[in-house]
Amino acid sequence: MQEYWIKQVATKPAFPDILWSRPENKQSAGKLLIIGGNLHSFIAVGQAYQAASVAGAGTVKVLLPAALRRTVGGTLENCEYANSNISGSFARSSLAELLLQSDWADAVLLAGDFGRNSETATVLEAFVQKYKGQLIITHDAIDYFFAEPKFILDRDNTCIVGSTAQIQKLATGAHYNQAITTSMDLARLVSVLHDFAKEHSAHLITHQLGTTIVVSENKVSSTKTGSGEDIWRVSTAATASVFWMQNFEKPFESITTSLVV
Repeated sequence: MQEYWIKQVATKPAFPDILWSRPENKQSAGKLLIIGGNLHSFIAVGQAYQAASVAGAGTVKVLLPAALRRTVGGTLENCEYANSNISGSFARSSLAELLLQSDWADAVLLAGDFGRNSETATVLEAFVQKYKGQLIITHDAIDYFFAEPKFILDRDNTCIVGSTAQIQKLATGAHYNQAITTSMDLARLVSVLHDFAKEHSAHLITHQLGTTIVVSENKVSSTKTGSGEDIWRVSTAATASVFWMQNFEKPFESITTSLVV
């Protein structure tokens, strides 16, 4: 096995000190802002909120398009709203509110369910460039960057939590010369992802055949999580957000550890 590859099992965390040193009170457990949703769905945001709360975030705040105000009501605590367009997605004018709310947070999670909207695409592209803090991107938020993957792949303090197919599309957009496919065996996939990540600054989390893979700082970990292929992303991203937020200087160790809690 390659020296850079750590195989973690659920009963034995590879970095137990991350668990032992977790914050003892909410005041020191970090503030996470979750952004997402559109008029027709905010399921991903709800999943992220629940997972982040269970993972031990100090405070979790949600930012949704204003079109969801009546639908959501009191369903989610600490919920704020930004301008929406006629389609019920984030409008161009929502950027200022996204940036304002992100100033409050220690980390921001773009949780998904943004819908397919050109205005929202403009907002997200501008946001990831203007916001300089810790950013985690998952679900359909990743899809907005297939044409210009550099905005997230080469952004500092960024973690991308995507399916193998999404990572492949980002790699294609970045003109990477090796294919990343669902038919690869684990060893081959780890090798290719390791080489790909060396060319970019973002941390990567992906999943294949019951195994979740973390690629960060020239290292790789694999954990047999057994998660379903279609439902693992949002909860994984939210939990990883909390652990990384609480251990900012140790992204690889904290994100890897987040998979076994």
